[in-house]
Amino acid sequence: MTQLPPATSRQLGLVIDLDICVGCHACVIACKGWNTEYQNTPLSDADAYGAAPSGTFLNRVHSYEVQPENGAAQTVHFPRSCLHCQDAPCVTVCPTGASYKRREDGIVLVNEDTCIGCGLCAWACPYGAREMDALAGVMKKCTLCVDRIYNKNLPEEDREPACVRTCPAGARHFGDLGDPDSAVSRLVATRDGYDLMPEQATRPSNKYLPPRPKDTLGEVDVLAPFLEPATETPEGFLGWLDRALEAL
Repeated sequence: MTQLPPATSRQLGLVIDLDICVGCHACVIACKGWNTEYQNTPLSDADAYGAAPSGTFLNRVHSYEVQPENGAAQTVHFPRSCLHCQDAPCVTVCPTGASYKRREDGIVLVNEDTCIGCGLCAWACPYGAREMDALAGVMKKCTLCVDRIYNKNLPEEDREPACVRTCPAGARHFGDLGDPDSAVSRLVATRDGYDLMPEQATRPSNKYLPPRPKDTLGEVDVLAPFLEPATETPEGFLGWLDRALEAL
């Protein structure tokens, strides 16, 4: 089984703001595009327009209707990908060492040359973040675009994960969550960011910022405007008819 490093120099990860994510799926498309167009082993898509389509996605967005105890109902869009856990169960369960956590930045990766596609990591991951690529026969997952963030051939502003770079709402943030003074760590502290499913004790690097409370709406009678008279004195044809009837 693979061993986790006792400590990492940095802990790179994402901070996702659920308050402003609009569920546009731009991050999903950007992730799929980058990992398909710029990798030696692209993400699979089989029978995409058929009766039983099958595809590999490293980032997905789920949408939920939420009714808080206080406040108006709201729709929450919830992006989900690998959380690059500090105590990653997908790593320690791997029988070949294909899944591993990097000491230098805390990113969890898969060595596709030694992955046998047994699926044990998918069973061990409590977040459902591992995907079996049907064509390649190996497990795949979010890499935090490790081939982008260290690529000196790219402009400095592009050296961040594709999902972060493309988010039109600015709901995704990238940085070193192991540094309490980093911009992402300060954002988590300011907005009460939280771990997903902390009871699993995986200590995920990625954090979520909760939706802000919405305004409380009073009771609204949607029929009221139609039940009340528009004016005290009828006008137009109804006013003429009313006056004509009174003259009789």
